[in-house]
Amino acid sequence: MHNFLAELIGTMILVLLGDGVVANVVLNKTKGQNSGWIVITMGWGVGVAIAVYAVGRISGAHLNPAVTIAMATIGSFPWAQVPGYIAAQMIGAFLGAVLVWLAYLPHWRETADPGSKLGVFSTRPAIHSAAANMICEIIGTAVLLFGILAIAANAQGVSKPGEVDLSWVFSRGLQPLLVGVLILGIGLSLGGPTGYSLNPARDLGPRLAHAVLPIPGKGDSEWGYSWIPILGPIVGGVAGAGLYALVGF
Repeated sequence: MHNFLAELIGTMILVLLGDGVVANVVLNKTKGQNSGWIVITMGWGVGVAIAVYAVGRISGAHLNPAVTIAMATIGSFPWAQVPGYIAAQMIGAFLGAVLVWLAYLPHWRETADPGSKLGVFSTRPAIHSAAANMICEIIGTAVLLFGILAIAANAQGVSKPGEVDLSWVFSRGLQPLLVGVLILGIGLSLGGPTGYSLNPARDLGPRLAHAVLPIPGKGDSEWGYSWIPILGPIVGGVAGAGLYALVGF
């Protein structure tokens, strides 16, 4: 239950801060309106880092079904725990989206564009092309998993002259921050085509919240696109983790 609760809370924090920065940028009459893509990617990077700091020592801070499935695929996580982790991540993502809705409650009515409202909750492609959108999500999530595993591996072997072991300082103190930087980098470099979901729970949980919450003029939840930010990250995550395991770094 501790792991379940940690994944729920961590994913809730991730979505609260991540979707929250999108709301601040795209909704009307906010203090951060029109502040741009760099602000969004910075917000997501910080959100991921804080979420990992919050629960990493408890559950490992997967916060993402693509991470959980990829880790199980390479034998680094028990398959028996995969369903529980994914359920916790989905619930946490939904709750995080509800908190964003509450935080920006007056601004939904002030925003006319239904696409902007949906964009707060879930990803939307800049150009609708199922194949291209899928490829982008696969590449981005492969980089995410390869990068996470590389950062974690470095954390186990960091020392300085005199062989003073700094691995705990690196893994507990710096590793979450570096994962946040990794998210920032992926967003800046690969986020343009699809909004870089990289995370089925991050997209599906808030999309469900968008569908059920009483948001004025919210429009369609675009379920026809929703399978891409679910399947693409899972495929990409397995590919990235598999590649890292294969090269044996």
